[in-house]
Amino acid sequence: MWSSRSRRPYRYAHQLPFQVENFILNMKREHSTWGARKIRERLIRRFSGIKIPAKSTIHAVLDRHGLVERRGRSRRRAQGTALSLGQTPNELWCTDYKGEFLLGNRQYCYPLTVTDHASRYLLTCEALSSTCEDYAFTVFERLFKERGLPANIRSDNGVPFASAHALFNLSKLAVWWLRLGIGIERIKPGHPQQNGRHERMHLTLKKEATKPAAGNFLQQQARFDDFIEVFNNERPHEALDMKCPAEVYQPSTRAYTGLPDIDYPFHDKIIVVTNCGRICLGAKKINFSTVFAGQAVGIKEVHDDIWLVSFMDYDLGYFDLETRMLEPLENPFGPKVLPM
Repeated sequence: MWSSRSRRPYRYAHQLPFQVENFILNMKREHSTWGARKIRERLIRRFSGIKIPAKSTIHAVLDRHGLVERRGRSRRRAQGTALSLGQTPNELWCTDYKGEFLLGNRQYCYPLTVTDHASRYLLTCEALSSTCEDYAFTVFERLFKERGLPANIRSDNGVPFASAHALFNLSKLAVWWLRLGIGIERIKPGHPQQNGRHERMHLTLKKEATKPAAGNFLQQQARFDDFIEVFNNERPHEALDMKCPAEVYQPSTRAYTGLPDIDYPFHDKIIVVTNCGRICLGAKKINFSTVFAGQAVGIKEVHDDIWLVSFMDYDLGYFDLETRMLEPLENPFGPKVLPM
């Protein structure tokens, strides 16, 4: 459900042998008007016995080193969400699953929690039967309708927030957040302290609402609802000058009105990604990523037979019609959260 078409579907330009990458850069610096096609021909003549990179891979190397002249009007390339301090309500929400536990009926409960970073307000705690994306979509859509949209959401790298084998480790949930104009922040793997405030709330939740566990999901949800009421409206918080979270939190002014339209005025074509995660350009099918299924992407021919793929303000990578594989650019969605 979460992965792209294969376990290793992408070829990264920064994984080329050092000698090959150096040769590419030297050729470009010596012959500034040469493109990927000419440089690839020189590679074929220079190196024998190794796999020669595709034109799109060579173009991505040149782009990464600032050696690509972009045609037409320049556009901003988003570099991912800048670190947010979360100092005002709805500037940053934090989300995670509190560790699963066994209910009295022998079914496992996976509580999905969301807090507002600035006010410590516990926005929701849902007793779910799994971490599947459909349940998470339902919880977040209801939350967006009730509370509005945050500027950013911080999570770990587990499902359904991320997908280990998809493009840039994105998930369908993360792509949906991006469509809504929400920045995504990921903590570094193995560093839960980077979501420290949220984890401390989990400790309190575990002590007060799960020991002992309730008999079934309805009874456990009732306990979570009682905990939310006390945590938000009765429990003073030292970091809030002994105020309760409800005295500090206020709903977002960004109303949820569904997905906005996407436009790509500076691209050659707008293409909707197929359900199997492909970009279809005429009779050619380019392997892309299933997490973008149903999403419109912009493509633009930036050099002879080399195409740039963009999603919203994010330039994702290049492909050529010969190999029909995406060569990703530098990951704009990688872990950017510093220890707290």
